[in-house]
Amino acid sequence: MSKREQLDKLNIYWQENCTCDLKKTAKQAVFGDGNAESEIVFIGEAPGKKEDEGGKPFIGAAGKFLSEMLEGIGMKREDIYITNIVKYRPPDNRDPEPNEKEECNEWLIAELKIISPKLIVFLGRHSMLRFFPTEKISDVHGKLLIKSIPELGKKQAFLPLYHPAAALYNGGMRETLIKDFNKIPKALEKIN
Repeated sequence: MSKREQLDKLNIYWQENCTCDLKKTAKQAVFGDGNAESEIVFIGEAPGKKEDEGGKPFIGAAGKFLSEMLEGIGMKREDIYITNIVKYRPPDNRDPEPNEKEECNEWLIAELKIISPKLIVFLGRHSMLRFFPTEKISDVHGKLLIKSIPELGKKQAFLPLYHPAAALYNGGMRETLIKDFNKIPKALEKIN
């Protein structure tokens, strides 16, 4: 079975079996999207309004900015895989609660095991805190982190970045995010 087929099967399973309370208020589950064979997986926080309506991650303004940054390093959306730690939109785009993150955790870990990326890029603090609960994104953004993750069964490389939405609201952060984003090709070279 191909990775794509495994992901499709996984999403059908978890769509039926996920017990996350957000399922009650969201329109639909927002599955990860993109290249199942990618060396890079981007992990965001949770679907927003546009994503909840469209059923795909990062299709709003933050997604448009993400696509622009990918083009800036010679990549396209189709080259990468992108998902969220929470698969359902929190009401009014509030931050996901710890129990909601926990309810979607097995789903996320299963996605990562199937894809087995060389590099996981965190888009914002919520996804970073899942794997690095004591770090502050302001201290580690743009730095390559290596950590053994027992659930993934391997040492994994991570690159924490600010969330693209933060850069849309804070112009000063935009330059920082673009600068950090441009480190992705070098990080991949280092890992290889």
